[in-house]
Amino acid sequence: MPSHFTSRAWLTLTAVFGVLVSVLLGPLAPADAASESYTPIAGAGSTWAENAVDEWRRDVNQYGMRISYSGTGSSDGRRQFLNGTVDFAVSDIPFQTHPTDGSAAENPASGTYAYMPIVAGGTVFMYHLTIGGKRVTNLRLSGDVVTKIFTRAISYWDDPVIAADNPGMKLPHRQIVPVVRSDGSGSTAQFTLWMANQHAALWKAYCAKVGRSGACGQTSYYPTVSGMIAQSGDLGVAGYVAQGYGEGAIGYVNYSYALNAHFPVAKVLNHAGYYTEPTAQNVAVSLLQARINTDKSSPDYLTQKLEGVYNDSDKRNYPLSSYSYMVLPLKAQGTFTEAKGKTLGAFSYYFMCQGQQQAEQLGYSPLPINLVKAGFEQIRKIPGVKTQTVDIKKCNNPTFSADGTNRLAKTAPYPSACDKKGATACTTGSGGAKTGSGGGSGSGGTGGSAASGGAAGGGTGG
Repeated sequence: MPSHFTSRAWLTLTAVFGVLVSVLLGPLAPADAASESYTPIAGAGSTWAENAVDEWRRDVNQYGMRISYSGTGSSDGRRQFLNGTVDFAVSDIPFQTHPTDGSAAENPASGTYAYMPIVAGGTVFMYHLTIGGKRVTNLRLSGDVVTKIFTRAISYWDDPVIAADNPGMKLPHRQIVPVVRSDGSGSTAQFTLWMANQHAALWKAYCAKVGRSGACGQTSYYPTVSGMIAQSGDLGVAGYVAQGYGEGAIGYVNYSYALNAHFPVAKVLNHAGYYTEPTAQNVAVSLLQARINTDKSSPDYLTQKLEGVYNDSDKRNYPLSSYSYMVLPLKAQGTFTEAKGKTLGAFSYYFMCQGQQQAEQLGYSPLPINLVKAGFEQIRKIPGVKTQTVDIKKCNNPTFSADGTNRLAKTAPYPSACDKKGATACTTGSGGAKTGSGGGSGSGGTGGSAASGGAAGGGTGG
């Protein structure tokens, strides 16, 4: 003990420090972190969620947890889980027990798995377009125009339907290059489900064109035609769009990838007549309309139905908002053991509580309190887990409020008048190219100054 401290002062300082550490670390108590040993675990799957998963697994290194994760796409993550070659999977959609796209059925054994929502976010359309050498950062697109772009019904940026979304903008006569996923992807599944639900005639016509007329709904494997580019992972799509040769390209990725790349995203028209992007607040508003399976006896417990999100009439709604899921093992089999279950449980407690604080800065939206509580119940089912009694009030999740409502949704700002259909577009830019965020500013007439650009970062492969 330092000579200039009294024993009482030293004990007081030590107690204060202990409280501070416990507040910072949350449910994973420092004493536990110091004394526990953990067996390494490995997972695979979604790249849509990968930027969040990668941040969380780096965070828990300090506790001696070693988590490896391969962003190989949701389909491959589910496949590896079924084959017993990974300890957990991350997927943006459930197991496809009755796929409608002609792919092989996935048949997990009953009682061997559970779904747990881990983060919310938005699928966006990151694009690379310049006018007179200046980066366009404030492009707006309605849903039918997005669908026409990704079904090759329109081929040039100055098409009248794009011009109608962007009054006053002198768009170039440049070919549109749609960039899609080459791997089995939850991002593709969520995007195609939205097109099939909201723009059925366009999507069905495209399905017939590519020979999928009998299986024209959601698909994890995007059917391509000449003029498209296919890339592996959200990072591959974002990386192509961000390169110099990506001029004219537009691809679908999680919002976080556009932020990391300092690139803009197209604001999408919602049913209230406003063009929006998936900020943490807008996603929180939108997912109030998601229908969550609350039947605990269902194999699809906690999974999402998004029709209410697509059709939401709130001005702040972003139509392509959704959740991503961890697939948890409920039995020790394959490579998974109870020793690994202890690690997976501790990791899950961390990201279901403390990790949600980082969601917004990573480009996601944190989980609401009902899904965090349900997640804690799912964690208790992991074989070998060391269960924790978590005081939900100490999670410091940005969505939590004293009255139980979603704070982010309750305080979300309404869009500006310049985001309304028919108005000249806002000049502040979007995504990673917002004014003041390291990107360029938009312009209703000519596009705007060049964004800082840079290669797409974050993650390794959704």
